[in-house]
Amino acid sequence: MKKVGLYFGTFNPIHVGHLIIANYMADFTELDEVWLVVSPQNPFKQKSSLLADYHRLQLARIGVEDNPKVKVSDIEFHLDKPSYTVHTLIHLQEKHPDIEFALIMGEDNLRTLHKWKNHEVILAKHNIYVYPRVLTEQEKEDLKLYRTKAALANHPRVIRVDAPVMKLSSSFIRKAIKEKNNVRYLLTEPVHQYVKEMHFYEK
Repeated sequence: MKKVGLYFGTFNPIHVGHLIIANYMADFTELDEVWLVVSPQNPFKQKSSLLADYHRLQLARIGVEDNPKVKVSDIEFHLDKPSYTVHTLIHLQEKHPDIEFALIMGEDNLRTLHKWKNHEVILAKHNIYVYPRVLTEQEKEDLKLYRTKAALANHPRVIRVDAPVMKLSSSFIRKAIKEKNNVRYLLTEPVHQYVKEMHFYEK
């Protein structure tokens, strides 16, 4: 079966940090492809800084258009909102019975996985590829304690991947654009051009 890693996010906007993770997972693990699952606007959490669904989807597609191993999915745009990962996985598995789906997440998300809806169902059926995050000293101490005490940290479905990570966030990029700073090398050139032409995040 083809193995596909699902990398969920708002991608507001997609930046080189996202793409480094996605490309590493597609090239340096047993995954055949990585799908970027763009999260739709949550109708119960209006956020003015969040670009319209269509624009974030388009930015993601532009960002990966020359990479055959990384694709973009709008699956959650067509599901009930708010969307739960477990429901998305069930829907994808029904639609693609010939694909083995896995999750891709940062270590910070793994620490809260036990709070996710039906997380036991997810772990019973899907591997989780976990990449490190750039942590403060306090967060490093918290993480050591977590790894010692938490069952999920040592779950057989959890696969740790030493992917290169950057201390870069979409919120940093949005703030930089608003303050008229140059973000050229933080985005791929096509994404940078689209953001400039559409005047995204300038206000």
